[in-house]
Amino acid sequence: MFVVVGVTGGIAAYKTVHLVRLLVKAGHEVHVIPTADALRFVGLPTWESISRHPVTTSVHDDVPQVRHVALGRSADLVIVAPATADSLAKMAAGLAGDLLGTTLLATTAPVVVAPAMHTEMWRHPATQANIATLAARGVHIVGPAEGELTGGDTGPGRMVEPEQILEVALALRRPQDLAGVRVAVSTGGTREPIDPVRYIGNRSSGRQGAALARAAADRGATVTLVAAHTGDGVLADTAGMTVVRVGTAAELRDAMRDAAAAADAVVMAAAVADYRPAAASDAKLTKESADGPQRTIELVETVDVLAELVGQRRPGQLVVGFAAETAHGDELLERGRRKLARKGCDLLVVNEVGWSTGFDAATNDVLVLGADGTVLAAASGSKRAVADAVWDAVLAAR
Repeated sequence: MFVVVGVTGGIAAYKTVHLVRLLVKAGHEVHVIPTADALRFVGLPTWESISRHPVTTSVHDDVPQVRHVALGRSADLVIVAPATADSLAKMAAGLAGDLLGTTLLATTAPVVVAPAMHTEMWRHPATQANIATLAARGVHIVGPAEGELTGGDTGPGRMVEPEQILEVALALRRPQDLAGVRVAVSTGGTREPIDPVRYIGNRSSGRQGAALARAAADRGATVTLVAAHTGDGVLADTAGMTVVRVGTAAELRDAMRDAAAAADAVVMAAAVADYRPAAASDAKLTKESADGPQRTIELVETVDVLAELVGQRRPGQLVVGFAAETAHGDELLERGRRKLARKGCDLLVVNEVGWSTGFDAATNDVLVLGADGTVLAAASGSKRAVADAVWDAVLAAR
């Protein structure tokens, strides 16, 4: 694939070196177009050595080859990373004062941008208007993430990691085999309040559910993502889908019931608390208010959201459940089959979790069971790779 990588003048340009390296290692032909400001952060020799192609910023170089439009015409994919506030404004206005600007105007290939700037600049109404304009034109926005910024600041504005940009960008070349399909996905961990300070929760980061939603959107589906509590930056890449935020199991139940009403496929990837306090205290529970060194909190079962969705499914609607188990091998499979029998869903994704696996990790290892308990697929690797394997199984089942 012929990939053009535009680099604008932000400190995050150092991350783009790794992005280019990943693209080249994957066998793609990569041409880097830095702006003049970008070269103040990473020099031209670095871009040429990593991309293995000559690099220029000027429309006046290689004039006989009409380079200022040739790169755009040849591109199968264009990535701009980092995309500063200034570069986003120029893209939205259609300005073409340098080689990157002319290339962006000349291309009909998918365009992915990874914004990077300080929080105040990202939140400014002008930047948000430019982002909305670009998204309406079909530009794919990846991030930004929340995290540490230059100067010791923290907040939204950090460029997402090169691996995530690569995954999103390459997904655009996937077939649109979910076009016309409406899906509802849940993700994250619910929190059941004990008092205004404490809650019962779990270690789910929401990465797998978010990856399922992103994969479905990239493959053409109309997506509603119901998100409980998630890790930092997990929901940064949700352009093109409807996101509904919830907190408790009861809130997730209501939101998923609404989302499922019009969905062709429903995926319950959220980690829903099995129990909640029978009554949440309006005031913080203190040691002084306890009868002794021990305190008893009465717990009651939360609603079984997956079972309800299965019971309410329409003819032709497919419901996918998740089972996170601290088991492995035959025992993991047996536990998955028992849960499948209890829930009655069409597919069940079974994954082993532990102190360092499954939850809050970048990778996953799952088995996809059919309604009769047959292992339809086994998938491991990045959570995006697992997500695509799950959607492959959904398509086969449909």
